[in-house]
Amino acid sequence: MSHICTKLEVMIEHPPRSDEPRPGRLDVVVDLAATMAMYSAERLEQIDELRRAHLADAAVAGRHFTDVVMRGLRLELAAAMRITEHAAGSLIALAEALVHRYPSAMRALERARITERHAEILVYGVDELEPELRAALFDRALALAEVHPVGEFRRQLGKLIESARVVTLAERHEAALVHRRVFVEPVGDGMAWTHHLGPEIEAHAAYGRATAIAKTILAQEGGTRTLDQIRADVVADLLIEGTTAAHPAEARGIRATVVVTVPALALLEQTDESVARAGADAATVEGIGPIPIARARELCGGDAMWMRVLTHPETGMVLSVGRTQYSPPASLRRLVKWRADRCMGPGCGMPASRCEVDHTIAWEQGGDTGLENLAPLCKGHHKVKHHGGWRLRQIADSGGAVEWISPAGRSYVVRPERRVPAFTVSSERTGVSVDDRAPF
Repeated sequence: MSHICTKLEVMIEHPPRSDEPRPGRLDVVVDLAATMAMYSAERLEQIDELRRAHLADAAVAGRHFTDVVMRGLRLELAAAMRITEHAAGSLIALAEALVHRYPSAMRALERARITERHAEILVYGVDELEPELRAALFDRALALAEVHPVGEFRRQLGKLIESARVVTLAERHEAALVHRRVFVEPVGDGMAWTHHLGPEIEAHAAYGRATAIAKTILAQEGGTRTLDQIRADVVADLLIEGTTAAHPAEARGIRATVVVTVPALALLEQTDESVARAGADAATVEGIGPIPIARARELCGGDAMWMRVLTHPETGMVLSVGRTQYSPPASLRRLVKWRADRCMGPGCGMPASRCEVDHTIAWEQGGDTGLENLAPLCKGHHKVKHHGGWRLRQIADSGGAVEWISPAGRSYVVRPERRVPAFTVSSERTGVSVDDRAPF
């Protein structure tokens, strides 16, 4: 930590000359955030020193005093830092993990390449893995932490972990299904929460349907109720009455829509284990992540309201209509959203199915209606793009990466979740092979 103190002392003793360019306010904020990360690393190192000192005292007094000594340390930290004992215990555990099990993550924190929140998510996520998977994935997980904002890192880490555990995904899902239930939690004033624990796919589908119905009703009512209020009323109507007779005619035909992406080879395999051995990607659901292959086959052969996307080219897929029309055709709109999987705003996790398809270069400024000029944006980021002084461009030959340039001149690159693969005829064997070097 001496290097931080030295830097601060130099700044105090030798302030910048009046003729030197002064950093902007955003630069100062970023520098302070980096300094806070460095101090956070030092704090965690000192906490671990305290832990080891208390353990040494416990060893002298007798091993059976260890729990008492550690509880005393948690209490002392909590009292001194004015936090809860639970929070103090979490700091002790985080410090022990970074100092002893994940020193490379500690170095990244010391050098402000990650924040303390990144470190927490990294440690708690990786610690849940089996030891052999933990060693294999940690470096990739740390690399994600160093380039992604907190929210996006949490999602990417979750996907990395689930992909590594695809072999046991079906078993874990079956075990979790046993615990599905519904219960009511009163909160006073005649109100209560209704909790429903069940498969995540169905939960997202139900929420999506209720939201779509609620938005239709909101557009007709003219704002007498909020979207949240209407959505809650819709759920109650569907659960109690079982019909949509009380809803406007426009809202009655709305059904759940979930986007499931299944590698074509996975549909031909028999189990998650065989897919993993073949090196195929896991089946995924937009906004959720990997699902068991058996469940994916069920969805792909089920109701027509499920949108099915196979990672294999479809004959006649429309990739661009140039300047012939402003609105993208339905197939192109689906492809744009499928490629991104989420809003292409920095750090945003809004599912692409709930986003608007935006022309990166505006239509009125000569932008084409094509895959290389379209990206999904949530309403908030869409508004910021057009009215917040930001500039956007799709990076050439990147497969859909969008660069956001802020009013302060800073650059943030957001990459889509998937690349649209190019397929070529293999000269060595019959069939189609993937050329992943460039998108369509």
